[in-house]
Amino acid sequence: MIWMPEEIELVLVEDDPMVMAVNAEFVTRVGGFKITGRATSGREAVELVKSLRPRLTVLDIYLPDLDGLQVLKRIRLEDLPTDVIMITAAHDADTIQELRRLGVVDYIIKPFKFQRIARALAQYREYTEKMASRCTLDQGDLDSLWCRKSGDECRPEENVLPKGLRQVTLRQILAFLAQEKREVSAEEVAEGIGLARVTARRYLEYLEKNGKVWLESRYGTIGRPLNKYRLTERNRG
Repeated sequence: MIWMPEEIELVLVEDDPMVMAVNAEFVTRVGGFKITGRATSGREAVELVKSLRPRLTVLDIYLPDLDGLQVLKRIRLEDLPTDVIMITAAHDADTIQELRRLGVVDYIIKPFKFQRIARALAQYREYTEKMASRCTLDQGDLDSLWCRKSGDECRPEENVLPKGLRQVTLRQILAFLAQEKREVSAEEVAEGIGLARVTARRYLEYLEKNGKVWLESRYGTIGRPLNKYRLTERNRG
C-alpha cells in the first residue's frame, strides 16, 4: 500500500508575483495541500521538483526561460515522480494535445475562478487517496478516476462533437456560464468569450440539447423571443 500523507506536497510555478500570490491563496483555501516550494522560472522549477520531489506541481506555460512544456518534458525525461496540473492562458489545440500526451492530470485556462481550481485539487486528492487505499483497482475504480464522475460509467461518445465545434471553445463557454449567477443570452456569451454571435448560439444549442444548460425564452412586446441560458445544477461548479 502507498503511504498517503495528511497534506499533499505541492510546488507552484508562476513568473507573475500577483498570480503566484492568488494561486497560493486558492490552494490554501482548499486545504489538504502544503506548498513546499515556489518557482518563477522554468529552470528553477526543474531544480525544485528534483530536490523536493512534490507529489503535485502546478505549472504555468509562459515562463521567462524554459516554457512549461519544456519543463514538463525535462521532468518526464528525468523520471521525477510528480503529477502536473497546468494553469495557463495557453489554449491552442496543439499545446493542449501535447501536454495531455505528457500526462498532465488537469488543464485550467486563465482567467479562472476559485471553484475551478478547488474542483481540480479535490479530484486530485480523491485520486491519490484511492490509489493509496488499495494495491489493485477494478474497472469501476478506473472508470471513476478516468472519467472523474464517481459512480458513472465512461462515456467516450460525449467527447465527440458535431462538425465545426471544438472542445476548447466548449470548455470556455462552460467556464463562462459557471461564473455567471444569472441567465445569459448568446450575445452576452459571444461578447464575454470573443466569439461570433452565431457561433456562440451553435454551442449553446448543442449544450441545451445534451442537457447541460437550461433554455428560457422570454417574449417581449414585438419581435423574436430572447433566449437565455444557464448551467444546470449538476454541471455547475
